Amino acid sequence: MKKYKICVYAISKNEEQFVERWVKSMNEADSIYVLDTGSTDNTITKLKEYGVIVKKAEINPWRFDVARNKSLDMVPKDADICVCTDLDEVFESGWREKLENAWDDNTTRARYNYNWSFDEYNKPAVNFYIEKIHERNNYKWTHPVHEILTYTGNQNKNFITISDITLNHYPDKTKSRSSYLPLLELSVKEDPEDDRNMHYLGREYMYYGKWNECIDTLIKHLNLKTATWKDERSASMRFIARSYQQLNRFEEAKMWLDKAINETPYLRDPYVERAMLEYKLENWSEVTKYCNEALKIGEHQKSYINETFSWDHTIFDLLSISNFYQNNFREALFFSNKALEMAPNNERLIENNKIIEQESKKYLD
Repeated sequence: MKKYKICVYAISKNEEQFVERWVKSMNEADSIYVLDTGSTDNTITKLKEYGVIVKKAEINPWRFDVARNKSLDMVPKDADICVCTDLDEVFESGWREKLENAWDDNTTRARYNYNWSFDEYNKPAVNFYIEKIHERNNYKWTHPVHEILTYTGNQNKNFITISDITLNHYPDKTKSRSSYLPLLELSVKEDPEDDRNMHYLGREYMYYGKWNECIDTLIKHLNLKTATWKDERSASMRFIARSYQQLNRFEEAKMWLDKAINETPYLRDPYVERAMLEYKLENWSEVTKYCNEALKIGEHQKSYINETFSWDHTIFDLLSISNFYQNNFREALFFSNKALEMAPNNERLIENNKIIEQESKKYLD
């Protein structure tokens, strides 16, 4: 196995709570570099105590790509492999050896396993590949927010996939994302043909409850020539449908969910969202129909687009309730038990199960 010079680099601001855990995880690298962008707590002091090379810089106006590039500039030019992480992320041990085993002199970048979130039972809830390991040269970060690595070299990019390297994300949920919306608006203004940023901007409008802006922006996304990734197109359609629901325009919401189903019949998400809409409208037989369609899909795509509610207890919960209101008590109890198996501490599911059991006894005894 060839030895490579591997460097980790990151940006930080007020993250002292994560420093010890993060450094222990990253210590398999030869050196660690952090650009601090304005911490007022003990982040810098703690990083230096653990041997991290730290530089301070004020980024004004704030842009994530500028900060990332300045942190990358800290890495020596003779480094072979750069590993970009955040301080709220943790590699599972042994990552360096796996990286060196997979890397060769022709490799430019690596994708690896990322657990973006965990459920209450500490099982991965959202899992996909990310690609933040790269050669030292020929890469730069672009876009003010939701920044991406852009290849600047002349040769063909040689990506590798290392599925047994896993990075886990344990975010500080109290941190504000208030800067995201103006940065996304700036990003789309800078590059209005970038389909990825248009999708993110529409989604951000949805998060802010700007329903009409969400609809308009995501329709723009769908009309871009480069918007060809079906999973993302389907998500835009689902978000449009959510916005129409909030406007109490349910027929249009159904229409867009049907479009999403047609776009990605291999994904559970649009079927489950359609079932959830029918639940809201108390169309119990339709709830059952769309849940059953979702359950026919057994493969969980490895993508950040996937919704957690498509793979947790939600489908079984919906089926238990829809069957209950259709007086199918045996089926209702079966699905209620299935939901509880997946979420045994959920108080609402526990109470529902009791009610369904009682009613079942009345009709089935």
